[in-house]
Amino acid sequence: MTHHTLSNAQERDRQDKLASYRDEFYIPTNTIYMDGNSLGLLSKRAERTLLDLLESWKTLGIDGWTEGEHPWFYLSEQVGEKMAPLVGGKKGEVIATGSTTTNLHQLVSTFYKPDGNKTKILADELNFPSDIYALKSQLRLKGYDPDTHLIRIKSPDGRYLSEDDIIEAMTDDVALIVLPAVLYRSGQVLNMEKLTKAANERNIPIGFDLCHSIGSVEHSLHDWGTDFAFWCTYKHLNGGPGSVGGLFVHEKHFGKTPGLAGWFGSKKESQFDMDHTMDPASDAGAYQIGTPHVLSLAPVIGSLDMFEEVGISAIREKSLELTGFMLELIEQELTESAFTIGNPVDGTRGGHLLLEHEEAARICKALKEDGIIPDFRAPNGIRLAPVALYNTFEDVWHTVQKLKVIMDEKRYEKFENKRGVVA
Repeated sequence: MTHHTLSNAQERDRQDKLASYRDEFYIPTNTIYMDGNSLGLLSKRAERTLLDLLESWKTLGIDGWTEGEHPWFYLSEQVGEKMAPLVGGKKGEVIATGSTTTNLHQLVSTFYKPDGNKTKILADELNFPSDIYALKSQLRLKGYDPDTHLIRIKSPDGRYLSEDDIIEAMTDDVALIVLPAVLYRSGQVLNMEKLTKAANERNIPIGFDLCHSIGSVEHSLHDWGTDFAFWCTYKHLNGGPGSVGGLFVHEKHFGKTPGLAGWFGSKKESQFDMDHTMDPASDAGAYQIGTPHVLSLAPVIGSLDMFEEVGISAIREKSLELTGFMLELIEQELTESAFTIGNPVDGTRGGHLLLEHEEAARICKALKEDGIIPDFRAPNGIRLAPVALYNTFEDVWHTVQKLKVIMDEKRYEKFENKRGVVA
């Protein structure tokens, strides 16, 4: 293996075709930000579109719904169309609305149709808790006991899932499948195409949580035949804290009645008829429940402009290069530090790495003191996410070097091995 030096990192940065995009972002002073898989950084374009939408409210008042550069009435559809290439969706299959969990509730309400013996929901034991809370809630609403009706695929090692195990569990009593595209701890990218094909063959609706994949991993949801998907926009998409989420519904389901009806799911041309019988939109727009959160959608518009320019394939390519470089540096510098690599080392890894260590919480605090912003995941995980649009190979180099010093000098020992309220 090549022995990497700071000069190697700097040379890779000089050759990086995406290097100029770093200047588009506000990088916190004297820090190396490795937490973009939890909250992406603010870009100047996102700031500008937020200010633009504030200006439209200030100058147009209620006329902002139909006038100005970004009329609010059509904003969810406009942003959905900009997001569609990132998930491999067609125009009309993607809408920007709600949040991750409200969108999941909407989609489960729509696609979970227990019938006879077909009553169970298939999920996994490694998924983010919010998804599991929502699935249990939906089962209770239908009168089923989550202990018996929520199947959670076991992980053989606590890090990864086996697609074959998932497919084996697609039995005749399963009415719905909801899985993560990328596991939030280990960063494993599930083979969504393989899983969708198996579900389609068994006539079981399948959907994916794309929170940790959208903006860092390529998808082809339409071509795969995936029934639905949902996601947030504040991680790799850099939309800001609480920015509006998104959902995908395959066009084969257009015309399906949404499980949770709301006024903004109406056809635009008839919405203001005020009829008490809903006339839902003929595409994914039907799955909107409430009024667009205009000021929380606004930053997403500017952020998505960069994704349109760069393309997700170039972002994925650089992401793999950054995480690959970091893996090589970890192997080079941290062999004596008792870290375990908790992420896939091949192309099935997402946009972040997971280092496991019994002192993880203390190590994260020591990293922060040294200007490195990591992400702790209980009980023993340190997630590091070098993001293609604003992190550099030199960032990766310095992160590993600082981590080496922290471990060699045991600097972490002055901290309590306990996470903060927000980890």
